[in-house]
Amino acid sequence: MTPDNALAALLDWYLAVGVDEAIGDVAVDRFRVPDPLPPPSMAEASRPAPAAASGPQQVRHLPARQVLARPAAQSPTDAPESEVRHEGALKAARTIAAEAGTLEALEAAIEAFDACPLKATANRTVIRDGVLGAPVLVVGEAPGQEEDRTGKPFVGPAGQMLDRMLGAIGLSRSENVLITNIIFWRPPANRKPTPQEVALCVPFVRRFIELSQPKLVLLAGATAAQALLDRTDGISRLRGQWFEQSTESDRPIIPTLATYHPSYLLRSPAQKRDAWKDLMMFQERLESLGILIPGREN
Repeated sequence: MTPDNALAALLDWYLAVGVDEAIGDVAVDRFRVPDPLPPPSMAEASRPAPAAASGPQQVRHLPARQVLARPAAQSPTDAPESEVRHEGALKAARTIAAEAGTLEALEAAIEAFDACPLKATANRTVIRDGVLGAPVLVVGEAPGQEEDRTGKPFVGPAGQMLDRMLGAIGLSRSENVLITNIIFWRPPANRKPTPQEVALCVPFVRRFIELSQPKLVLLAGATAAQALLDRTDGISRLRGQWFEQSTESDRPIIPTLATYHPSYLLRSPAQKRDAWKDLMMFQERLESLGILIPGREN
């Protein structure tokens, strides 16, 4: 491989994992321990210390790398004000979601919701794809670059992987699957959503589940599983077991299975074996409910 081809391959890999914009010329290592200050010279050590009341204190300017390595100082009132704003936005999200009586009204409410800071940096609001009223609902994490461009979830490489996974057990977004995400706006550079960002979107997702009334829910990845199951376990512990998806209404509990996110499987092919086991469990449940007919191509 020539140097030019190697560079092009590296850039393609960056785009595939979501690194598509530069924040600075040099990365800042915020976990680095600052370099110790040099000891004073003999001349400095021999000088008497100035009296506290003799004049203004001297300020020692630290190197820029030491300043950047330190966490930014916060005003004592910053955190409470931030928490108040978040709690107000969360209360509004719950109220708005609960008032939506149809999926169309809910989608309009999500489009108009401005309290999630991710909306300010995204190009599109990405809500759903697939068939309304489908018996299967798939919930992923957040839109990526392609999803942000098209306005539909799971249309990039991870979406192609998801389509192959669903097709292997007789499912298709064009026939019997509805797809959404925990987050409706792309996080900058495809970073992991913060707990606050997830919390602001969860009321809308729960209402989406209530209104779409699926028979089964498949949660793709840790973010979706932890948010909707109210668990802190990693996806390796949550996958491969059934949960009962609770809603905020009196509608029936929905059986829910968690598995690995397709993008994780693209990075970690060794985990496809466990993902396949999850899909077999999901297919068996579909057949027991009469959604799929055993022994037939559905």
